[in-house]
Amino acid sequence: MGAIAEALVAYAQPLIDQTDGSVEQLEEAFSISTLCYNLGLLPEDDRDQSLNDMRASLEMDDAEFNDFRSDIIDPMLRRYEQMFPRMHSRHSNNVSPKRPFPNSPLPLSHPSMAASTEAYPGTDPYALCPCQSGRKYKFCCRKRDH
Repeated sequence: MGAIAEALVAYAQPLIDQTDGSVEQLEEAFSISTLCYNLGLLPEDDRDQSLNDMRASLEMDDAEFNDFRSDIIDPMLRRYEQMFPRMHSRHSNNVSPKRPFPNSPLPLSHPSMAASTEAYPGTDPYALCPCQSGRKYKFCCRKRDH
């Protein structure tokens, strides 16, 4: 198993421990941990809105939802912040959006931020070249630009 998978299993472990080991309960534990992980990726201000948006699909009354949130969601969000502090810190106000990790040496680049001198900005290097040559862009017009 890869490092990312191991980290996600470790994150879900408290929920896994509460199951009887059946496939159905394990799937539910992983689904809930995925929900919590994805909520953790959101800025704190957006989490409540996302939970309210999905509340109807959970088919719980107010008391059940509040118990679910206080017993499962909130502890898993705290666990997320402890286990993945660098992921959590990217939403703090002192970090530039172009530098999601405070110590990253260079801003992240994106194909849409391609240099204007490029023949076909934003074209995937491994896509067929837009000039219709039949070659991959990386080995055709992009190579000519560099």
